Amino acid sequence: MTDGPDTAPGASSRFAAVLSRPGRRTDVPPGIDPDEFRLALLEDTYEVVAGLELVTSALVLDPPDQPDAEAVTWPGTPIVREATLAGAFAALHARGATAAALVAPDAPDLPPLLIGKLFRALGSAPSAACRADGAAGPDGLVALAARLPLPDWLATALRDVDLDTPDALDRLRAAAPRPGLVPQGPAWHRLRTVDDLRLLDPGLEGWENTRALLEGHPLTR
Repeated sequence: MTDGPDTAPGASSRFAAVLSRPGRRTDVPPGIDPDEFRLALLEDTYEVVAGLELVTSALVLDPPDQPDAEAVTWPGTPIVREATLAGAFAALHARGATAAALVAPDAPDLPPLLIGKLFRALGSAPSAACRADGAAGPDGLVALAARLPLPDWLATALRDVDLDTPDALDRLRAAAPRPGLVPQGPAWHRLRTVDDLRLLDPGLEGWENTRALLEGHPLTR
């Protein structure tokens, strides 16, 4: 299910959508409100995808009623209300997307170039993944891109696999007719634990909302 205006004629057929799934975060810096922290991460990640050229930014909501998450987006942003990655990809395809990337909501300093690399990889493969590389090592995905509509094997796998699945890339490659159908781009980090904060680089531009919220708080324990 989607909200927002239909894709305008001439608009990009490539979409990048940030997932908003409150309730999955349990580890926040001491002294910071969990909801404020979640929304700061979400808004900064959304700003990353909203700044991509020739790409339509979108938001995926699960559960479907999240007015606070919708409030961080620009007017007219497509809103998708789906519980699975397969459902989100299908909804974006219904909006005119021929390729889409789904992005985790806790990657506020994600370089836009890495999303661009996923889209370029779709020129020779039906999907491409950016693995999450956190403080404790590889764990899940930062983003998954795919040509649309999804091939049957990928749609089936994504009913049970999401970006938080620890072995997501391995499971998707096992479901593919051959592993090369899910190439891996450069890895990046997600901020799912307080320990992950040390992966932030204060010298990098962006992530203003997260930076402001963390002001006065150390980036390591």
